[in-house]
Amino acid sequence: MAKSALSPCGSWKSPITAQDIAQSRISFQEILVDQDIIYWVESRPTEQGRYVIVRADEDGKMSDVTPPGYSARTLVNSYGGGSFTLSGGTVYFSNFVASSEESPYARHHDQRLFRQKVGSTPEPLTDTLSVCYADGVYDSQRGRLISVREDGQLTLHGQGMQSLVSIDPVSGQQEMLAYGNDFYAAPRLSPDGKRLCWLTWSYPSMPWDGSELWVADVNDEGMLCNPKQIAGGTGEAIFQPEWSPQGELFFISDRTNWWNLYRWDGDKTSVVYQKAADFGAPQWTLRMAQYDFIPDGRVVCSYVEQGAWRLAVIDVHSNKLTDILSRYTEISHLRAGTNFVAFLGGAHDTPLSVVKLSLETMQETVIKSSLTSYEKFLPYVSKPEPITFVTSGNEHAYAFYYPPHNLDFGIPVQEKPPLIIKSHGGPTSAASTALDLEIQYFTSRGFAVVDVNYRGSTGYGREYRLSLYGNWGIYDKEDCISAAKYLEERGEIDGERILARGGSAGGFTTLCLLAFSTICRAGASYYGVSDLEKIVVNSDKLEAKYPFRLIGKYPEQAELYRERSPAFHAERITNPAIFFQGLEDPIVPPEQTEGIVSSLTQRGVPVAAFYYPHEQHGFRIAANIKKSLEAELYFYSQILQFTPADPLEPFPINNCNAM
Repeated sequence: MAKSALSPCGSWKSPITAQDIAQSRISFQEILVDQDIIYWVESRPTEQGRYVIVRADEDGKMSDVTPPGYSARTLVNSYGGGSFTLSGGTVYFSNFVASSEESPYARHHDQRLFRQKVGSTPEPLTDTLSVCYADGVYDSQRGRLISVREDGQLTLHGQGMQSLVSIDPVSGQQEMLAYGNDFYAAPRLSPDGKRLCWLTWSYPSMPWDGSELWVADVNDEGMLCNPKQIAGGTGEAIFQPEWSPQGELFFISDRTNWWNLYRWDGDKTSVVYQKAADFGAPQWTLRMAQYDFIPDGRVVCSYVEQGAWRLAVIDVHSNKLTDILSRYTEISHLRAGTNFVAFLGGAHDTPLSVVKLSLETMQETVIKSSLTSYEKFLPYVSKPEPITFVTSGNEHAYAFYYPPHNLDFGIPVQEKPPLIIKSHGGPTSAASTALDLEIQYFTSRGFAVVDVNYRGSTGYGREYRLSLYGNWGIYDKEDCISAAKYLEERGEIDGERILARGGSAGGFTTLCLLAFSTICRAGASYYGVSDLEKIVVNSDKLEAKYPFRLIGKYPEQAELYRERSPAFHAERITNPAIFFQGLEDPIVPPEQTEGIVSSLTQRGVPVAAFYYPHEQHGFRIAANIKKSLEAELYFYSQILQFTPADPLEPFPINNCNAM
């Protein structure tokens, strides 16, 4: 084997290109199993981000269900989820856009509910464009759908009104079953069809703060009667209610700090298994699933400890948990068939994939990967190290540290690598342990990356998850700084060459690092929040009161919002920044980015910005993904003064003489 050449960090030649990442990357949304056929939704950058329902038969043969011209995505809660349901070979799905054949960009939001026999043309079931549907279940006994409905023509607390409705699958006629709260989710019928459960919550709670689990009888006319709250409240978050084949109601609750599994037998509630680990996750999207029932009566589940997920089975009679040996450390959307389990799985050397686990052989098979031909990159992949470090208040925080790695290059003796601080979005979310080629794009070129699970991240219990409340813009920033200093003290990185990048809430943290600390030489904000007051005014339905938790009441504490907003302290940003913004972003409108870019430009700070038509909150179009990554690398090369091996296209940087 040839000896690695020593070359300055940033200048290493890597086979992991932005073109490969953009062209090969798809994202998966959810999984359903019907008659042992696995269905899932995938978003394809090469098709302008179109959402397609795909099916795989028992032999693994795949085919698209959603024909061209349709996109299976719902806008309920803005973040969607639960965009389709199944019954006997018929698919019911929410359509996101209708596309013009002349131009894939000439499109409009649809959101009608469609009925489609697999292999046939979809037929519209509803006709009102301002109404969205999600998280539906088919009531086979009464021949109807039961769904969450969000109606933009009716409002409650200033937002589109949600309810549970029944829908005739032929005529589209609807009846309202439950209403009055701000949010509804997870309507699920008992096996005998006689009871319906659902989740509900109201402002200012988010679903991971406090939610309620309700059960009602279903009478002969299909209406709900004798409703009863059986779990939850303002201080208890319920996740994923499911009826067992025996008619017991299972659910996940964080009443003991950890999201553990419970069951209700119609009379009383008991814990199924108690462990200092989270079996649930923050419900940003609908129809999330972390457990299911298998034919032998056990529960197959996943749980997270110290940021890494594991598979297990629980004997519900003995309350014994047995781990399943799995290579995957990122596991979600778990659904069971007759003799298998399907889930989305990933690991540090494996991108998020649709995986099938045989319950007979325990063999795991990848049905479809989110990245094609990634195996050629594996020799260049950096393996993350989970780290725990002391942060402000003498508390502990967590991160995954990715050192630079490239088979063909090494770091000169006199040099230490620059560090990129990566902040995840949410902020109630977590760093993923699945292979992320965007991280590897940088580590394979000589950068170190630390992906921080700052206070407020999930997977470490309720107390840690809620600790960011009232402290957003403080704890996340301080934990990122502490992670970088910890790595500098270990001698891993060059403390004079620290960069930061993040999207959405992670973009906010990145801008806070630039405005309220001196640790970073530069930062890259992807659709990042800069003005906290604007997210209160322009927020989507799900997050309309989220800032009240993260910061404080508004307008009573408006001054606190301004105090935490980088846009109100742009004069404190003196180091270079680059911005990437979708022009159709409803969550962080482009005016936020335009305002702070204008301020930096006027004050002589080096700044660049890219604005993309047809992109919303998170980029889905391949060309824009590629352009952003290459522009970010070029920007860093100008700041840190290295020569990239990649043939990057130069672009103007305002006030570049100030670098």
